[in-house]
Amino acid sequence: MSLRSPKYLLALVFSLFIVSFSNVSVAQSGDQNDHEVRKTRNAAEQKEKKLKPGDILMEHIMDAHEFHFLNFGTHHVSLPLPVILYSPQKGFSAFMSSKFEHGEKTYKGYRLIDEHYLEKLRDEGVDIKKAGLSTGKIIAVNDNDAYEPATKIYDLSMTRNVVQMLVALALLVWLLLSSAKKYQRNGPNKSPSGMQNAIESVITFIRDEVAKPNLGHHYEKYMPYILTVFFFILINNIFGLLPGSANVTGNIAFTLVLALVSFVVILFSTNKHFWSHIFWPPVPHGIKFILIPVEFLGIFTKPFALMIRLFANMVAGHMVITCLIMLIFIFGSMTPFAGYGFSPVSLGFTIFIYMIEILVAFIQAFIFANLTAVFIGQAFEGEHHDGNDHIEDPVII
Repeated sequence: MSLRSPKYLLALVFSLFIVSFSNVSVAQSGDQNDHEVRKTRNAAEQKEKKLKPGDILMEHIMDAHEFHFLNFGTHHVSLPLPVILYSPQKGFSAFMSSKFEHGEKTYKGYRLIDEHYLEKLRDEGVDIKKAGLSTGKIIAVNDNDAYEPATKIYDLSMTRNVVQMLVALALLVWLLLSSAKKYQRNGPNKSPSGMQNAIESVITFIRDEVAKPNLGHHYEKYMPYILTVFFFILINNIFGLLPGSANVTGNIAFTLVLALVSFVVILFSTNKHFWSHIFWPPVPHGIKFILIPVEFLGIFTKPFALMIRLFANMVAGHMVITCLIMLIFIFGSMTPFAGYGFSPVSLGFTIFIYMIEILVAFIQAFIFANLTAVFIGQAFEGEHHDGNDHIEDPVII
């Protein structure tokens, strides 16, 4: 028994040592795991707080289901718009966009994609580009908030672009009808005043500088369309400069529709001389086979130029203004002193570009109307009955 006692004592000491070492190792491992968790959490929080200029820029330019004005902390100051959806599987649904709570909630089996949900879809292996998904798009989800790609959705919602176009159209009709009623009431003996005087000055300018030089004796026939295009683009350009509004003329779908309407008007204004010039131009026979495809493509490049010119100019101005404002926050993310120091410079340039954008709003409306008149005039070229019907070559600005 005396020989066994030291062995039991050594076994007891060794057991206590192993248990103590294990506890220390587990504690160190737990501390290390906690440290890794905190490190990962801090990295995620920093990623959330990191400024994303590209996302902010696209959010400002793209269409949306609300008019967003500003944020007070986590509170959004916005004007929700009606959401109208049709799905063959779910039928019609109509509700206000505020039900989505800015993309944080689902409603009636639908969800508005925000940045967080888009990242979740990427983590789940969804091909974002192939599925055509992006922030601001409404998708169908199941009870577990999982994306249902098999559910087809037709979005018929009143987005901010649609609402702003309707407001611009209402304002256009009101301005022109109110001026016409004053003329009808006062007659030609009383000189115009106020808004009527401003509208008359613009109409006279379009008639004398756009319609008559390019359309000749046909100008009265096309004046309603030229004036409608000019005022509609101008009003939408001005609205797009208001904070929180939509950049309607910076939407390629909007300029595409305007270009298609002008394209139809141009085609219906053509004559036999125009088509003979396209398919059998008055040039040597060896050059005809080269020039005919060029002339034929020119029929389609004219409306394409109208579409791209207006879209690119209006998007570029908004991008410059937004980037100048974001420079304050980019410098501020480096150090608060740099952000405050660069603020006066950024605001000064922003105001300067903003004033230029007001001028560009008028210029781009004039260019679209002027080029439309030029292209219409070229469509019935050859019908020159006197010297006043000369169709001038287009001046591209």
